[in-house]
Amino acid sequence: MSGRDSRRPGDDDLPRETAVPADPDLTAEPDLTADDAADADEDEPLAEAGFDDDELSALEAAAVLGGTVDITLPAGFAEERADRLLANAAPSLSRGRVQALIRDGRVTLDGATIADASRRVKPGQKLTVTVPVPEERRLEPEPMALDIVYEDEWLIVVDKPAGLVVHPGAGNDRGTLVSGLLAHGDGRLSSIGAPTRPGVVHRIDKDTSGLIVFAKTDAAHLALARQFADHTIRRAYTAIVWGVPAVDPGRIEGNIGRHATDRQRMAVVTRGGKPAVTHYRIANMVGVVEVSEKPLASVLDCRLETGRTHQIRVHLSHVGHPLVGDPVYGRSPARLQRMEDPRIKAMCSFPRQALHARRLGFVHPVTGRRLKFESPLPQDMRELLVSLEFF
Repeated sequence: MSGRDSRRPGDDDLPRETAVPADPDLTAEPDLTADDAADADEDEPLAEAGFDDDELSALEAAAVLGGTVDITLPAGFAEERADRLLANAAPSLSRGRVQALIRDGRVTLDGATIADASRRVKPGQKLTVTVPVPEERRLEPEPMALDIVYEDEWLIVVDKPAGLVVHPGAGNDRGTLVSGLLAHGDGRLSSIGAPTRPGVVHRIDKDTSGLIVFAKTDAAHLALARQFADHTIRRAYTAIVWGVPAVDPGRIEGNIGRHATDRQRMAVVTRGGKPAVTHYRIANMVGVVEVSEKPLASVLDCRLETGRTHQIRVHLSHVGHPLVGDPVYGRSPARLQRMEDPRIKAMCSFPRQALHARRLGFVHPVTGRRLKFESPLPQDMRELLVSLEFF
């Protein structure tokens, strides 16, 4: 996959690497100023363009706590399946759960019960969703070592290690970062997202390392969430990828939605999905292998113009430069796995996606101060770069 173009014939409307002027956020590393261009988080913000933010926030709250919510489809909305729309609208609603709600008669369209999850909905119509109140569940505090970068009475910034899940979910009820924070602060996190996601303003993947902010008060939570929705949060990532992009700096654009057949994965889609733009620049590259006479790998500085689930991983994989170690969106080429080059062996055996959230910047939700935090590259990624002869 080193430098290979993974597009298929007829995919002219799918993402391409486009040469763009150098992005000052990726080159100069300036401090935040009042006029700074901003970027979004890798994870999906709650609000979706065109929909009423309050309705979507209420739907997410109902998904966790139960309740009845009305969603009015905006004029610019493209016709869509009811189950897909609702699953995309609230991070806590999986498509399977939405389909179960529809089977139980808990979703109506303009007052009439929907019998078929594939029923298509149109602009101007109103969906009403009733989510049963869940059985009482209490998240237990669990003391653990935390790398706290910043903390005050309103928020806390943590440098998360790879392998640590942010909040409870399917198969991860215990040992999460949220449980550790509850133990650290005597349960003081915002009530928004409770009982399983208190204080969670955004997420990074279990096997992505780096900076993440949590809210301690509801007011701070709402203010930070608005900054994410308005794309005024500054985030930068370091990624180690197979091959070297053809242009530098570059811009990758293409809608991201659920994979057509594997609902656990995201994918670049030609219909539906959400617009996504990733900016990058090449920080370094390494090696030449005999099979291609091209550099083996590169380190990219990445910035997201939009914030979609797995955006960096999906976009870079689609243009032929997947993250080293990514078990879902990237796989080391079979022809390289058979080679004896120790650098290739190190890349093929790296146990996680080589992605690190190295910078986080935002306006303090109470004091108004502009805050900026940096996280050094974790040891496992540094060791990989040493083995690739970057240093």
